[in-house]
Amino acid sequence: MRKLLSALSLALLAGTTSVAALAVEASAQPQAAQSAQVATKVNLNTADADTLARELVGIGASKAEAIIAHRQAHGPFATVDELLEVKGIGTAILEKNLNRLSVQ
Repeated sequence: MRKLLSALSLALLAGTTSVAALAVEASAQPQAAQSAQVATKVNLNTADADTLARELVGIGASKAEAIIAHRQAHGPFATVDELLEVKGIGTAILEKNLNRLSVQ
């Protein structure tokens, strides 16, 4: 909303006649960013530790290694929720990463 108001104000100050085009562009940018984030999913069953640490929120090197160790000890993850079985990973971390995870 703030970007929309800024775009409209800028258009009025600049005397631009395509205010609607600026408004559409300003409102489309956050949606495009969300779509890009969702498009990049991390497969818990194939990702290496570097990918897990880089792509997931709240996952550093040690938790990424714990995910790999759990996968090696217990087999592939059947669901994303099984990530809660990994020591050090709770519901807050899982919820932050739900749109980034898959178990294909």
